[in-house]
Amino acid sequence: MRTIAITNQKGGSAKTTTAVNLAAALAEREKRVLVVDLDPQASASSWLGSVDEGRGLFEVLADNGNLTDLVRQSNVEGVDLVPASPWLVGAEKALASEPGAEAVLRGALSRLPPRWDFVLLDCPPSLGLLAISALTAAREVLVPVEARVMALAGLAGLTRTVERIQERTNPDLVLTGILACRLDSRTNLSREVVESLRSRFGRLVFRATVRENVRLAEAPSFRQPITTYAPRSSGAEDYRAVAA
Repeated sequence: MRTIAITNQKGGSAKTTTAVNLAAALAEREKRVLVVDLDPQASASSWLGSVDEGRGLFEVLADNGNLTDLVRQSNVEGVDLVPASPWLVGAEKALASEPGAEAVLRGALSRLPPRWDFVLLDCPPSLGLLAISALTAAREVLVPVEARVMALAGLAGLTRTVERIQERTNPDLVLTGILACRLDSRTNLSREVVESLRSRFGRLVFRATVRENVRLAEAPSFRQPITTYAPRSSGAEDYRAVAA
């Protein structure tokens, strides 16, 4: 299984949009995908049709619960889901004094049956314990970045965090790619941001980009990924390119 943490410490960077729509696009390519929603806001869970009202993932992190027991079928064929739980709001405080707390998720993922080709970890918009746990557990990191100037500053902080994780808890972690999202090709600013990303990070920046698209913004309200909500839209086309 390829385990990929989808993360960016800046909010509004299309992490959940990428997790849900990339999962759906991979499923179209006949891959089995598991989405693990680590964000207490549970946006990916709601989008994929299932929110856990119990302890759920908190029990896995706090009491070594079985992650496989939490897997549910999503509303997308070929995509399964471990939904977020409202209890995750208190995870940082509850686990702050636990030694090795950041490695618990890695152990839980290692016990999953080899049922999936991809495990996508949708991280919260911060670099607290939940995001650090995801980076410690994953083999790869995918970073969605808004094509806005302020987004570049947050990216620098995230790459430093990835380097620290590699040094301290997960030497096998690799940065798989940086995905420019919400790209408005009509503006010079968006193009300049993408050029700046390519200049700094080279081949780590995906050739595929995700264009600004009204249909992408509408899709969560209908609890459908863009590939089924608007299969001929630019958003669907872009996420299929990312999956490829």
